[in-house]
Amino acid sequence: MKKERIVAINRTTAETDIALTLNLDGSGERKISTGVGFFNHMLAGFARHGFFDLDVKVKGDLEVDCHHTIEDTGIVLGTAIREAVGDKKGIRRYGSMILPMDESLVLCAVDLCGRPYFVMDAEFPTERVGDMDTEMVREFFYAISYTAGMNLHLKVLSGFNSHHMIEAMFKAFGKALDEATSYDPRIADVLSTKGSL
Repeated sequence: MKKERIVAINRTTAETDIALTLNLDGSGERKISTGVGFFNHMLAGFARHGFFDLDVKVKGDLEVDCHHTIEDTGIVLGTAIREAVGDKKGIRRYGSMILPMDESLVLCAVDLCGRPYFVMDAEFPTERVGDMDTEMVREFFYAISYTAGMNLHLKVLSGFNSHHMIEAMFKAFGKALDEATSYDPRIADVLSTKGSL
């Protein structure tokens, strides 16, 4: 019987107040309120397509801009992922997805190796989508990679609509992470020749 992989984290700074609960073994249920509409939509796609239950409430200094709200949410979500996978025994460790959305095609690859590394290859034709700066996509995934201890690669293979490109990235990440965190009955300990991750 596998233990429940549910983590609740609260993080408060002078810039943001975040309460987040993540269930890696959920069904895609989500309650998301960050104050940034497009970001809410992206997190919902991540949760639904990764089959993660995600509850996020963020109060950020949006009178400044959306930077702290989005980056700090990435920090908290990455921390929750790291804590939820625990000792990583029995999980697949690796996950990948090539996901289409209309004209956009995105590749995402994940390794829950404990060593953070982030690579992103994407150029967005617009500076904003709704109330979210497109440059914050990089900041969000970078924060997740480094707090989760995750090797994360994201590459936009084709696309010209910023909304489609970003949404495909969030959904591909959800699906790749779902694969990486899922159990494989053939893996008795951790999937590493070193014996630890």
